[in-house]
Amino acid sequence: MSKRDYYEILGVDKTADEKTMKSAFRKKAMDCHPDRHPDDPDAEARFKELNEAYGILSDEQKRAAYDRMGHAAFSQGGGGGAGAGGFQDFNDIFSQMFGGGAAGGGFADMFGGGGGGGRRQRETVQRGSDLRYELDITLDEAYAGKDIDITVPIAEDCERCDGVGAEPGASVETCSTCAGIGRVRTQKGFFTMEQACPTCGGQGEYVSDPCHACDGVGQTRQETELDVSIPAGVEDGTRIRLTGQGDSAPKRGSGGGRQRGDLYIFVGVKSHELFERDGANLFCRAPVPMTVAALGGDIEIPTIDGGRSKIKVSDGSQTGKRLRLRGKGMSILRSEKRGDMYVELAVETPSGLSKRQRELLEEFAAEGDDHSTSPESKNFFDKAKTFWDGLVD
Repeated sequence: MSKRDYYEILGVDKTADEKTMKSAFRKKAMDCHPDRHPDDPDAEARFKELNEAYGILSDEQKRAAYDRMGHAAFSQGGGGGAGAGGFQDFNDIFSQMFGGGAAGGGFADMFGGGGGGGRRQRETVQRGSDLRYELDITLDEAYAGKDIDITVPIAEDCERCDGVGAEPGASVETCSTCAGIGRVRTQKGFFTMEQACPTCGGQGEYVSDPCHACDGVGQTRQETELDVSIPAGVEDGTRIRLTGQGDSAPKRGSGGGRQRGDLYIFVGVKSHELFERDGANLFCRAPVPMTVAALGGDIEIPTIDGGRSKIKVSDGSQTGKRLRLRGKGMSILRSEKRGDMYVELAVETPSGLSKRQRELLEEFAAEGDDHSTSPESKNFFDKAKTFWDGLVD
């Protein structure tokens, strides 16, 4: 049987340049690839013929020989048909044209045939979306840890259509635009761009009568109650991951299986009316009566665990003095240790004095004119006097 003219096979003139031939070959290769015609026994032969024609005409020397002698230039060991063109199989062509080949799935990535990349794409396990939940807890709960029930709206298969997206009895058809792959490729010069199929939205199929409950999506959000264990010592901004508690993957278009997303809980710790936290340590500002600060004594301080600690205030204590209570701070995450608590004294000036109290304070003040009982005051005014004297000079 005589061979067809190579130029005729490619559909180009004998004067066609390299760019024109490559464009013609690309178009015909897409149209006649065997993966697109699985029921046509002659499809493979036609594709090999196209491969052979382009393999000869894309080579400058072989094209010149063909122009002079026709097919005879490659008969009797003169050149070698398809093998002479440098392509050993179908995917070699697309490795050259699109950077694909066996490793990238080649032409099969584009049309899903022959067990190639397109079909593998449909078989890829689809994963549902991750969810984020903001959870606010008290400082006391952060210290002790707590099991908390939360309610989260999670995407699940629609109960009416069982996730198919179609009304009961309605048909679900393979998308004709993407042949069920869910993605399409477009050619821009030498660049190939892939995007979700605009017809089916990447599902690979469409329904004739969408489900009334989910509007054809196949999923609805359902309020789901979950038990969350907050560990002792958790800090503000901590992220807790609950694997597999996120959205379910859509049922439609998930031929290779489905996997749920994860739920991420972001913990916010509320401020406390008594304690301020810095890592594992707590800070507490405690008012101290003037008499206790002057004479010394004991005061009782609340602790985060609900208990009480008695601290000794030495005589002459001033505002700002810090006392440390070891092991009375916050729990440390994944540890049996605790931080410390620091108590800052705030000496309180008495107010609402009775007549007798005022008389006693006046007597006290009269006895202390030499600042012997107020060393900080004496130091300050000594510095002030030096400052004023310097201005006069």
